[in-house]
Formats: sequence, C-alpha cells, structure tokens
Amino acid sequence: MATRILMFGWEFPPFNSGGLGVACLGLTKALAGLGAEVTFVMPRKVDVKAPWARFLFAEGDRIKFHSFNSILSPYVTERGYSSTTQKDNEYGSDLFSEVARYAAYGGIIAEEEQFDVIYAHDWLSFGAGIEAKRVSGKPLVVHVHATEFDRSGGGSVNQHIYDIEKKGMEEASAVIAVSEFTKRIIVARYGISPDKVRVVHNGIDETTGPQGGGDIRHLRAFKKSGKKIVLFLGRLTLQKGPDYFLKAAQSVLSHDQNVVFVVSGAGDMEAQMMSLAADLDIADKVYFTGFLQGTERDEMYAAADLFVMPSISEPFGIAPLEAMKLGTPVLVSKQSGICEVVKHALKIDFWDTEQMAGYILSVVQHPALGATLSENGKYEADRITWLQAAQKINGIMHELVH
Repeated sequence: MATRILMFGWEFPPFNSGGLGVACLGLTKALAGLGAEVTFVMPRKVDVKAPWARFLFAEGDRIKFHSFNSILSPYVTERGYSSTTQKDNEYGSDLFSEVARYAAYGGIIAEEEQFDVIYAHDWLSFGAGIEAKRVSGKPLVVHVHATEFDRSGGGSVNQHIYDIEKKGMEEASAVIAVSEFTKRIIVARYGISPDKVRVVHNGIDETTGPQGGGDIRHLRAFKKSGKKIVLFLGRLTLQKGPDYFLKAAQSVLSHDQNVVFVVSGAGDMEAQMMSLAADLDIADKVYFTGFLQGTERDEMYAAADLFVMPSISEPFGIAPLEAMKLGTPVLVSKQSGICEVVKHALKIDFWDTEQMAGYILSVVQHPALGATLSENGKYEADRITWLQAAQKINGIMHELVH
C-alpha cells in the first residue's frame, strides 16, 4: 500500500527564492515515482498548474495541492517582513504571527485529509507539522535544510526561531538532516539524540537541474576578449560569505588582471558588497547581476571558468551541483555538506582567502586543471540524484508507518 504523506513547505518552483523549493520539487517528484501519495501544503496561493503537470503529475495524478495566501519568503528577515504593507487581515502582523497562523492551518488540514505520515520542511513549517500531529496522532518527520546557526553565519541566533526548531525536532519521530555537517549541529546545539537524526543528502536531476543556456550580452563580451570569469552565485547574506569572495578577488587581481568576478544574487549585504568592492579598489573587475533565474542563471554557470561557494556555514549546497552538471569547475568551503559527497571539487576553509585566491589562479591559468575538474565533476554530479534521497526517505517513513 502506498504511503500517504501530508507535506508542509513554504515554496515550490517556479515560485521559489532558493534551494528549499528546489529540494521540495526534487524530493516530491522522486517520492511520487516510488509510489508515495503526496499532499503538498504551501502558504502562498500561486498558479502551479503548469509546473505540477510538467514535473509532478508526470507519474499520474498522485499529488494534490492545498494552498492559501501568504507573502512570507523562506529567507525573509523579521525586519523585512514587518516592513511589508499588510493589506489583508488574514495575514499575521509579523513573521512569527504568520508562522503561528500557518501552524493553526496545519491542524485544520489534518482534520480534513487522510494520510499516514506528516512531513515538514524547515522551521517555518514545523509548527504546522506539530499541529497536524496533535490533531491526527500520526508520526511527524521534520526535514532540516538549515538551522538558525547556519543562517546567522555562526553569530547570535534568534532565540524564538531556535525554540521553534528545537520543539519541531523534539516532537518529530525522525529528523532528516541534509548532511553530517548539519547532523552534528543538531546533536550538539539542539540536544537531539543522534539515533533520531538520519542524514539524507540532496541531489540533482533533469527535473531540478539546469535546463539550458540563456543569452547574457556581457558574458559574450568577456569571453570574446579572453577574460576568465569567476562566479559567486547565491544569496548575498552573511551565511554565504560573499565578503570573503571579494577579498580573494583582490588577491587574485594583484597577480592577474585578466580575471573578472561576477556576483550573482540578492540579499541584505548587496549594498555592502558594492561598497567593499570599491574599498578594495576592484570595482571595475566585479560585476553585480542581481538575482537571476531560469536560462540566465544557467548561462551564468556555463560561462564561468570557476564557480566559488565560500559559505561560512552551508548545510548542503545545491548550487555547486548545478554548476558541476554544466561542466563548470567548483571551489567550495569545507564548512559545507556538499564536501561529503563530491570528490572532484576544490575545497578550502572559507576564511582562508589567500588559499582561495591560489586555487582560483590555478584554475584560470592552467586549462588542463579546469578541464579535469569539469569532466570529473560532471560525471560525479550526474550520479547524485533525488531518487537516491527519496529511497532513503521512503525507507524511513515505512519504518514509522509499518
């Protein structure tokens, strides 16, 4: 008998702002392919007919949608959320009120639906999962894609968010962590038994991976002139380490002026990064594209001679897999879960900007090294799939249900 899953999340492609939505898409499609029946609950009322028909109903009519209006993004800060004009009394007045509203809705849905197991993605959905468990008595699985310690970049955490995360993990029958790196944080910082935490690495496949190149005029000009392109693509937040990327860029440019650095993404550090580029006297060699998606994002990966992810604390890191899938060499921080599953990537401590610069110079100045990383990396990325992740999760749910 197929396992019926009541799954709570916050975003779903193409209406997503980061890797959380990508993971929801990849896992849900793969679970449906294994025979699971998934009811996906999200807080934003969006037109998902085309994406679902294309990606998730491909295996038959196994997935249905509950949705209700919300302006909440998985990555919005409390300050950013509070500054947004509220036009409907249905919304909570701040971030935490909105989380509480979603939690209450989780209980309502649990009374209406038939399911075997509850599944909640990240802290914004944990409350809804807990309420669904309270109403139904069914087992709860929480999937930790990131912790408050990751989002704060190792700095001071928001106590209220921490408390929600801790309660969700304590209430859960099983906690899924995206890496051993994340599991260690969960055990050490939240006091959760290691036996309760299962590691399931993220994946990539034809559903969530790059679909093809776009057409960005500046990239064509750079490549035509013989410039080497080094890419940072991600949210411009403390967690992602964009400031370390620029400091490494300064060191690289002191040795090789034929390199340009592209910063692709948006976030609360955007203005700070532009100012830092000027302060480091490299503003003419650093290009800020803003947030890209779709074919433009794919083109950015494909055009780069090297992709760099200098994250301070990265639970996994899907972006390097996307780059590797397109044959782009990658350099990632050792403070990331992706290091556990890829061998054909350069790895550094995020704070060691001199070593970071040295690796960048090695790749842009030695084509043979870049070609080797490209070929082997693509081969490796092709074998890290959402199906593998779904098979592990399916096994965990069968343990809980049967």
